[in-house]
Amino acid sequence: MQYYICYPEGKHKALTLSYDDGKIMDKRLIELFNQYQIKGTFHLNGGLFPDINEQADQERIPSTEVKELYFNHEVATHTYTHPTIERCPLPVVVDEIMRDRQQLEQLVNYPVQGLSYPNGSFSKEIKEILPALGIEYARVVGSSHHYGLPNDWYEWQATCHHNQRLMEHAKEFVSLAKTQYLYLFYVWGHSYEFDNDQNWCLIEEFCEYIGKREDIWYCTNIEFTRYMANAKRVVFSVDGSIALNPSAEVIWYRINGKIFSLKPGTNYLDFSNK
Repeated sequence: MQYYICYPEGKHKALTLSYDDGKIMDKRLIELFNQYQIKGTFHLNGGLFPDINEQADQERIPSTEVKELYFNHEVATHTYTHPTIERCPLPVVVDEIMRDRQQLEQLVNYPVQGLSYPNGSFSKEIKEILPALGIEYARVVGSSHHYGLPNDWYEWQATCHHNQRLMEHAKEFVSLAKTQYLYLFYVWGHSYEFDNDQNWCLIEEFCEYIGKREDIWYCTNIEFTRYMANAKRVVFSVDGSIALNPSAEVIWYRINGKIFSLKPGTNYLDFSNK
């Protein structure tokens, strides 16, 4: 029998976006995401909120607006003060990540477990300590220009920056039809770049084109990470008739061409055509 992990509802295409630094332009971007039912991850610096740090950039979102603004999206860490962490002693890196997590968690009331490396800076030693700091994934700077899944969750490379042939990638992604593969389209950037480059029309066109599609799973970075981890924890009996899902999340599989939703706990699978 053939067993294929699927995304929720049996889908095989997923879209996620990731934006850094928490500037006020996030408001306009989130309005677009919400309008077209797109989800994003926003990496924030807990030590640089202007209502907490008088020396911080006043164009950053204040801490008092974080919970409401980013509702239905993911808030993730970008370190507390945005240093180039590869140049920092490891104890300082630990402090930067943990202080940021703590600050952000007090605002959003859930565990913050995603990271994007500030200034794209990281090292092998930094990657190795991240699991112990409660970090589930870390996004790097750079683009793969493909739609595959990450080989290394702590060196996660996006498909493209929004200034890198975004609509060309979007049209290619929409056309992908081979259900034997899982596809992930991951876009990253900074919302203030749309002001700087005067190209809000680009992301508006993108969201209108790719949003609200029935065959795409719209997810945050952490939703994608956790789902894939939970999907790989599913255990099947030798004859394939029983599936144990040890997670608290419904997991979807395609088995011999038939879509199954595996609820938490033990599932008895019916392969009849009824």
